[in-house]
Amino acid sequence: MTAHGERMEQVVIVEKILRSMTAKFNYVVCSIEESNDVTALSIDELQSSLLVHEQRMKGQKDKDEEQALKVTNAGRGNGRGRGINASRGRGRGRQSKEFVECYKCHKLGHYQSECPEWEGNTNFAEFNSEGEMMLMAKNEICNNTKDEIWYLDSGCSNHMIGTKEWLFDIDGSFRESVKLGNNSKMDVKGKGNIKLCIGGKIFIITDVYYLPELSSNLLSIGQLQEKGLTVVFKNNKCQMFHQSKGLILETNMSPNRMYVVCAPVVLPMFVQAIRLDESQLWHIRYGHLSINGLNVLAKKDMVKGLPNLKEIEEKCVDCLVGKQHRDTIPKQANWRATMKLELVHSDVCGPINPQ
Repeated sequence: MTAHGERMEQVVIVEKILRSMTAKFNYVVCSIEESNDVTALSIDELQSSLLVHEQRMKGQKDKDEEQALKVTNAGRGNGRGRGINASRGRGRGRQSKEFVECYKCHKLGHYQSECPEWEGNTNFAEFNSEGEMMLMAKNEICNNTKDEIWYLDSGCSNHMIGTKEWLFDIDGSFRESVKLGNNSKMDVKGKGNIKLCIGGKIFIITDVYYLPELSSNLLSIGQLQEKGLTVVFKNNKCQMFHQSKGLILETNMSPNRMYVVCAPVVLPMFVQAIRLDESQLWHIRYGHLSINGLNVLAKKDMVKGLPNLKEIEEKCVDCLVGKQHRDTIPKQANWRATMKLELVHSDVCGPINPQ
């Protein structure tokens, strides 16, 4: 973009870097956004922070591998005896949880199944296949219709929908190409605005891309932040705050670690309102009586409630049609020819037999 002469502001570059991070940096991005002012964060500071987090993650991984290797070797021992800090000879050594990270609360010291944030640990189910996890989320989400489901996407650069009828103020000439996660591309066939009902209130989402091939509705976190909203991810919840209206949206993380918003679409409606002039209205009520005649009725108090009327600004079409008449045909022409061929009639009397 800079090669084509476009000037990129530092805050836009920082937000694009944060949105393009891989999945393992999700909690890192959240911690950076919560502990720093992204609008005042420089690229060098962001790079230094990401490098520190990456080194910390790498060192933590090396410690986990070293601890696991130590426990495995000590558990076997020599022969059938007991190893150091291990169970019986053929038993399996128990790994320390000191460096184990919970995938729910991202704290150290316990597994996800042992997380205290689960309500009684009764709602947790372990799946061997990622496809089953996605299927479970799909079954829960399908309770709502398609036009009510919106996915909050931090990696999406713009709001996107696949239904053109939802948009108003459409720019049909807008064209763009969107690249998906599997390196495939979709064409943008226009953009416009859309109305969503959130918490009983109507909100207008602007600059929404229309992709005919898109089957899901996406809300861009970055685009919402550019419009002045504050988005906070904390305690498995996503909250959006407006500067003057306060909290406008709150949603919990789904079982497949996605943030889904149920917001029905308010379809645009067009109502044509016609307001007749008061003089025109009374003129029609009294059988197209002239304004002078109506004023006579009002002056002599012959009609109760009839006001003094002004001349009608526009001509009444019905009156013009009703008063049309045919002009009289003159019995004698005003001018007669005095010489031969001075006046020639052509195709006015039909075929003439010269005999």
